[in-house]
Amino acid sequence: MAEISVMALYDQIIDNHGEFLESLRHRFLDGDRQTALQNFENLGFPTKKDEEYKYTSIKEITEKNYNFFPKESHNITKEQLDQLHLGEENFDWIVFVNGKLHKELSKVSIENVEFLSFNYALNDEKHKEVFDKYFNTIASKDTAFTNLNLAYCKYGFFLKVPKNVVIEKPIHIFYISQNQEENTFYNTRNLLIVEEGAKVEVIESHHNFDSTYVLTNSVTEIFTSPNAKADWHKLQNDNNTSYLIDSTFARQEKDSLTTVNTFSFGGKLVRNNLDFIHNGSNINSFMNGITIIGKDQLVDHHTAVHHNFPNCESYQNYKGIFDGNAHGVFNGKVFVDKIAQKTNAYQQNNNVLLSEGATIDTKPQLEIFADDVKCSHGCTVGQLNEDALFYLRARGISKKEAQALLLYAFANDAMQNIDIEPLKEKISKLLAEKLQVDIEF
Repeated sequence: MAEISVMALYDQIIDNHGEFLESLRHRFLDGDRQTALQNFENLGFPTKKDEEYKYTSIKEITEKNYNFFPKESHNITKEQLDQLHLGEENFDWIVFVNGKLHKELSKVSIENVEFLSFNYALNDEKHKEVFDKYFNTIASKDTAFTNLNLAYCKYGFFLKVPKNVVIEKPIHIFYISQNQEENTFYNTRNLLIVEEGAKVEVIESHHNFDSTYVLTNSVTEIFTSPNAKADWHKLQNDNNTSYLIDSTFARQEKDSLTTVNTFSFGGKLVRNNLDFIHNGSNINSFMNGITIIGKDQLVDHHTAVHHNFPNCESYQNYKGIFDGNAHGVFNGKVFVDKIAQKTNAYQQNNNVLLSEGATIDTKPQLEIFADDVKCSHGCTVGQLNEDALFYLRARGISKKEAQALLLYAFANDAMQNIDIEPLKEKISKLLAEKLQVDIEF
């Protein structure tokens, strides 16, 4: 067991669990919660002695005290919400404030689907069969944070898209924390089920409006059925008093397509765990990421793709730009089973360091047990090309603008498969703001 007894958060978890269970109306998860808490106690929080956290210390997170029961009251204004939007007047959006779904702040026009807040779904007996079939079946059982989430999950949403239903409008999910006087701890849980032939696109963003710290431990399970398509876009641009541990698991059936795009621009410490599980042939999986951070921020991407069937493809393209004393981590794994012949797996991680204090630890990995495959991986770490800088400056462009333009071009190809124009424009604007360059869209 890891040495965690001195950590404030660990003691709070053990002390608060009984009170937390009493605060819930439903009971069919109680046994699972108790088991998960026991697993968490046995595992303990990971330290840098653990291989998966070798380059990422979570000590600053676990030494703080947190409020496990956030205040529900808030004073979010329409103007504040408008600033978070992407200009998506034609989208649907769901707003959670301090863990609670607020219909008056949301816009939901989608029909013929099952959409519920996670807490409500847990209380609804008619969804018990669905939960028994899907819930917690692909989320890892052997990590501290996934067990902690199962023990405490209450906030988040459940969405089931029936067979052959195509949701034309993207759905933007906002998780907002505001009016909290203490550091606050959220365990967010999302469950997305996309049945055969269906299609949906989700955008997820987290926002802390307070100066107190927020720790969000989020677990998302995505199930993409045969011939279905699911896209999940994570927009991470929170303030410097926010911690995010995000674990996303996607299981795909034959002939399906699933994409997870992760855009990390803000937050004090962000850890993204992403697992794709292939459960059929002719599957396509796409993972793209752009990270631009500075000061003393840390963003850690851990990805894994499990190729278990033949004739499947996966693509990973992660770009990182690091300034100040920022620290980036990328650990990408591709597993190819011996029966997964004709696999095509591509993995690339490219990084630019803009200062002497910035660091990146990158480790792409392949484990291949089949002999008829096409798999490649690679990583680069460096600075901007001096010849390209000279070329731009020779045409009257200042050094600062030339650097920004090159960095923009460097990051831009990681968002080429975004087919939501307002989202693509928002990412482009954030890139321009981070790089301090004027770019017309």
